[in-house]
Amino acid sequence: MWELFILPFSCGNCGKGFSQKLNLTRHMKIHTGKKPFSCVNCGKSFNRKQNLTQHMMIHTGEKPFSCGNCGKGFRFSQKLNLTRHMMIHTGEKPFSCGNCGKSFSQKHALTQHMRIHTGEKPFSCVNCGKSFSHKVNLTQHMRIHTGEKPFSCGNCGKSFNLKPTLTRHMMSHTGEKP
Repeated sequence: MWELFILPFSCGNCGKGFSQKLNLTRHMKIHTGKKPFSCVNCGKSFNRKQNLTQHMMIHTGEKPFSCGNCGKGFRFSQKLNLTRHMMIHTGEKPFSCGNCGKSFSQKHALTQHMRIHTGEKPFSCVNCGKSFSHKVNLTQHMRIHTGEKPFSCGNCGKSFNLKPTLTRHMMSHTGEKP
């Protein structure tokens, strides 16, 4: 029989419980917004020193974790990213949809997938109000308003707001028919 465990330290804001006071103290930074650890290179701030240390690997290029299965020698700056990558080799997909049974290797992928069933579109354009189920779609949409065209043709220099549009354009130079 399962016993109910009462955690001695709980958050006064959201009620989440913790077994150690240190974990509650770390958690409280979520509510206070305090981020005392800042990157000297880009200014991004973090609530934990460990997160800053991991972030610094972006600037140093340090990638101490490597995949032994890939011939290309994939390397990662964080062990968590290597663990996620290894699921490609194991085929492990521990997160499954209760509606259609589709499985995913990462929780965030299941969360995004569930929006198909719920119709949720949490990402809204501040300019026109149009909503999207994925952040990347909002980012692409915003280029309509900003006029940003980050994808350029190496042959003629013409710019595009979407990569697939550039890919189609490149066929005009190669003569390839889709």
